Amino acid sequence: MANDASAVFDTLSPAVSKGSLADPFTPPADSALWRKNFLLGAATASYQIEGAVDEDGRLPSIWDTFSAKPGKVLAGDTGAVACDHYHRWEADIEMLASLGLEGYRLSIAWPRVMDAAGVPNRKGLDFYKRLLNRLKEKGITTFVTLYHWDLPQHLEDRGGWLNRDTAYRFADYADLMSRELAGTVDAWATLNEPWCSAYLGYGNGHHAPGLANDRFATQAMHHLLLAHGLAVPVLRVNDPASQKGIVANIGRGTPNSDSAADQRAAHLFEVQHNAWILDPLLKGAYPQDLFELWPGTEPLVLDGDMETISAPLDFLGINYYFRTNVASDGAHGFRDVPLEGVERTQMGWEVYPDGLRDLLTGFKKTYHNLPPIYITENGMASDDQVTDGHVDDTQRISFLKRHLAAVDQAIKAGVDIRGYFLWSLMDNFEWAFGYERRFGVVHVDYSTQKRTVKRSAEWVAKFLKERKARA
Repeated sequence: MANDASAVFDTLSPAVSKGSLADPFTPPADSALWRKNFLLGAATASYQIEGAVDEDGRLPSIWDTFSAKPGKVLAGDTGAVACDHYHRWEADIEMLASLGLEGYRLSIAWPRVMDAAGVPNRKGLDFYKRLLNRLKEKGITTFVTLYHWDLPQHLEDRGGWLNRDTAYRFADYADLMSRELAGTVDAWATLNEPWCSAYLGYGNGHHAPGLANDRFATQAMHHLLLAHGLAVPVLRVNDPASQKGIVANIGRGTPNSDSAADQRAAHLFEVQHNAWILDPLLKGAYPQDLFELWPGTEPLVLDGDMETISAPLDFLGINYYFRTNVASDGAHGFRDVPLEGVERTQMGWEVYPDGLRDLLTGFKKTYHNLPPIYITENGMASDDQVTDGHVDDTQRISFLKRHLAAVDQAIKAGVDIRGYFLWSLMDNFEWAFGYERRFGVVHVDYSTQKRTVKRSAEWVAKFLKERKARA
């Protein structure tokens, strides 16, 4: 149908399905994706790719601790080596540049750049300086995330994000990084996906540090958002030319039926996944419906906290992967009701590009101060294999094509979206799922660290080359 993102672009030709690039990425002539100022890039995160966890003064993080515990990560995997990016960064940047990708989103490993007393670690800082300077030499736009989940273990030992003091230590960290790296960063994101840090880390224990208490989750979220709010003015003073923002993962919840109970369940799902983060940032208050889900879990909020949290943003990063079909749990919440016969990824997540469009257009209506948006993560995992030197990840090509169509539709509906970052540049440590789930557009053989560019990366590179030729 006309408003279905899957139908906006022509379906993949048989040639592409067989791995040929004869049919390039061809969005409609009026697509915003042809604009020179629409940024197309790829994203990674420090713990997922760097390795070298014991080198050059890096301290342990909560993910070093968590992944070392039996049963916490699939197959007992850890990020100790990962993609060995700490040693192979030069070749990885050459690979990024060779694909024509215009932007690179990376994160800083907090435990790598300062010690427990806050003293800068020059070796760690120099690594990021070399990395960012090389990216600028290549003309690649740099998006730097300060916190992508690898909290120093010594701060977790003092309570982690349950301790208000961690927010102030984060502001110190932001101060150091923005003074040291000023001029090499085009956009700073304070946090990546605070929902995951708060809920998966402190609410259900699926992620580090592995605690499971709803009250912990809401308090951890408040301190995470406070950390963001404290860091933004520091970043503005130290690096005024850069953009400042935050990255939120969002979830589309659809009701299993037309019943009022299921409609309410879908609403509560999106309150928990979206409004819990976006309302404090853009409205200066937590959604009260959240505490219908979790009665008695209101966080301790001090005077002035919400004003700090809701300071204006230059951009909002949005990460989107799938939708969840939900029904009422018969009480005050929701339960997942997986749909049958739908396309899914290796993660078991439904492929649903319309959810991205619907959420973005909905946010524009809900938040009148919605800042410019970058899609900072979007991608899929598949069980990719190298055959005769190639990886024919045709499902990923189709996935990306349809989600870019959804972005284009949202732009045409009036949402100010300025760029899109693939997740991920290369296969990496996928948190609790270890190395089994492959999200990259570049394949990594973890036994040899050989990189193999997948068909999806070739496909995106071909489009970028065509766009450049049209400019």
